[in-house]
Amino acid sequence: MARFTNADPGESTVSLPPLVEPAAELTVDEIRRYSRHLIIPDVGVEGQKRLKNARVLCVGAGGLGSPALMYLAAAGVGTLGIIDFDTVDESNLQRQIIHGVSDVGRSKAESAAASIREINPLVKVEIHNTALDRDNVKEIFSQYDLIVDGTDNFATRYMVNDAAVLLGKPYVWGSIYRFDGQASVFWAEHGPCYRCLYPEPPPPGMVPSCAEGGVLGVLCASIGSIQVNEAIKLLTGIGEPLVGRLMVYDALEMSYRKIKVRKDPNCVLCGANPTVTELLEDYEDFCGAVSEEAQEAVVDSTITALELKEWQDAGKDIFLVDVREPAEYEIVRIPGSTLIPKGEIISGEALATLPQDRQIVLHCKSGVRSAEALAALKAAGFRDAVHVQGGVLSWIKQIDPSLPAY
Repeated sequence: MARFTNADPGESTVSLPPLVEPAAELTVDEIRRYSRHLIIPDVGVEGQKRLKNARVLCVGAGGLGSPALMYLAAAGVGTLGIIDFDTVDESNLQRQIIHGVSDVGRSKAESAAASIREINPLVKVEIHNTALDRDNVKEIFSQYDLIVDGTDNFATRYMVNDAAVLLGKPYVWGSIYRFDGQASVFWAEHGPCYRCLYPEPPPPGMVPSCAEGGVLGVLCASIGSIQVNEAIKLLTGIGEPLVGRLMVYDALEMSYRKIKVRKDPNCVLCGANPTVTELLEDYEDFCGAVSEEAQEAVVDSTITALELKEWQDAGKDIFLVDVREPAEYEIVRIPGSTLIPKGEIISGEALATLPQDRQIVLHCKSGVRSAEALAALKAAGFRDAVHVQGGVLSWIKQIDPSLPAY
């Protein structure tokens, strides 16, 4: 269980020495560019020299990575690393402001690097156009002073944390979902790690991703700017970083609150007697994309979008159920489908409304939620129920490309 309490405004926090040594000098061009930093007493020439000498890696050039990279570049961080294997999609442009229309289809890392060079040509950019995995994470992290985590899935978050702890690296973490955001600094030498806050990942399917639940675009800027603020504090040794504290932001209420996070003495990674001393073999397996029940349920009970279309064209008597949320159903739907959100199936609320004399076919956006719903139906006795592999996205790709993907 997470170990945290509401922070006392008067409680002492952690002040830390600068993370990097200062560069030898600032050029005339640098003095002109960073003059508004130089006249801040807490930053000054010395602090700007430290930023110039710093090497910061941003994991992801997406929602959080976009504002983080832009402001790190503008602040004069000397070397910025970008790791991202994805390409720019049109749906990214609502929040991933480092990319533009002309970048659609382009490598995110390359696109972000081009924007950074336009913002500040004095910054050196190092591109890692690859997926971060257990085979390269430690080698890549070892090249940098500080990690800024902009990932959006639990498997990568745990891997980033574990690698940072094993290497003794601090990292700035952020998370966003709909109107809510969180941020903290994890540095096992001076406070808790991510596993102290979340010892175990949530059950599969319990926490929707931004792709499933959505995110207010501007929220990325709110949390990304907090991450950069923390990075600057760590690099220059000013202020009191969010080590041992979790910042929680509610955009609808326009409220910020801080929660104290205690280091867990029994943490399997950074505790007194750690049992995790190397990276896990499989972080996807540790976090579980879908539950064991769902994995069992889909065996021999999965059809493709093409097969669904063939069934419909042949007039097969099926009951097609869309288990997404109403807002998603309004965006795009497979013809002939009936909306019954996954939660109503999992809770049992909708079971009485399902026909017993027709084969039930479930689908969602990509196949994860429909697999979980299928497990619930199988357990309730609907043994011939199936789900559509790839969901609506596969239908759009294979059957009707004119429909909007999201």
